[in-house]
Amino acid sequence: MISFDTIEIISRSGKKKINIKDINKLSSKLKKKVLIDINNISKVKKIPKLKFNNLPIFMGVLNMTPDSFSDGGQFSSKASAKKQINKLISDGAKIIDVGGESTRPGSKEVFQSQEWIRIMKVMSYLKLKKYFVSIDTRKSFVMKKASNFKLNLINDVSGLSYDKETINFLKKSKLPFVLHHMKGSTKTMQKNPSYNNVLLEIYDYFEDKLKLIRKKGIKHNHIILDPGIGFGKNLKHNITLINNISIFHSLGLPVMLGLSRKRFIADISGQNDSNQRIGGTVSSCIFSMLQGVQILRVHDVNEVNQGIKVFKKLNYI
Repeated sequence: MISFDTIEIISRSGKKKINIKDINKLSSKLKKKVLIDINNISKVKKIPKLKFNNLPIFMGVLNMTPDSFSDGGQFSSKASAKKQINKLISDGAKIIDVGGESTRPGSKEVFQSQEWIRIMKVMSYLKLKKYFVSIDTRKSFVMKKASNFKLNLINDVSGLSYDKETINFLKKSKLPFVLHHMKGSTKTMQKNPSYNNVLLEIYDYFEDKLKLIRKKGIKHNHIILDPGIGFGKNLKHNITLINNISIFHSLGLPVMLGLSRKRFIADISGQNDSNQRIGGTVSSCIFSMLQGVQILRVHDVNEVNQGIKVFKKLNYI
């Protein structure tokens, strides 16, 4: 249930808050926009086979790579990957996000055949389970291969821009997908990223990308938005996005954030940084939950789940 009596109007010239009773005092054009946004916010969010009745939903990360930024090489074998899948589910993950290519800043591209070889080790196992399976890939080749096993969601950090065949695959398969924002490529994205207004530029990006997707023939709303924390953003950009993440609810689609173990935590915590950055991950996840973020992509599902359970009990008992 969503309840609020104040709305914030954000433009490039500034922000202002008004009571919801004063909507009629706005210009006809602005009033129309506000009413559309309110309707989008209140829409029931739907992704096939994913329940939104108990939020947030945890997407558990399974990196089957030798070079991911925080857990490279830990789960590259079939045995270790299967063990980690079961742990993520036991800890509370509702989505298993399997990746075979690191997209950390400065990472090198992996051949599509090599990427598939890495993740195919667990695809037969996942097919036997009732888990909700997401594939973290930019390549339509890998998407098609995975769809022959079990596939519920495509998680493409390039915003469907890396591979020109991806949109065609999504149109034909009708699979749900995550629409990301990334500025530049994995090699260039953290080299002095700049925006005039990071919040509104990414909002406009999503609006434009959704129009393009519709034009290409994808009509369903089984789409998740991820503004891409750390993907072409500096510390100020990341903080601005997290602080104002609720703006993206007005696009009418579920919102996902990947905050787990990210560099912005180290930048903020300074000498208190740690290897797993669990404290910063938990606190930023709780903050995002309070802004209505529906899906949290995390490595340490148990710790984040624990933190949120305790917070909810203390706050709402």
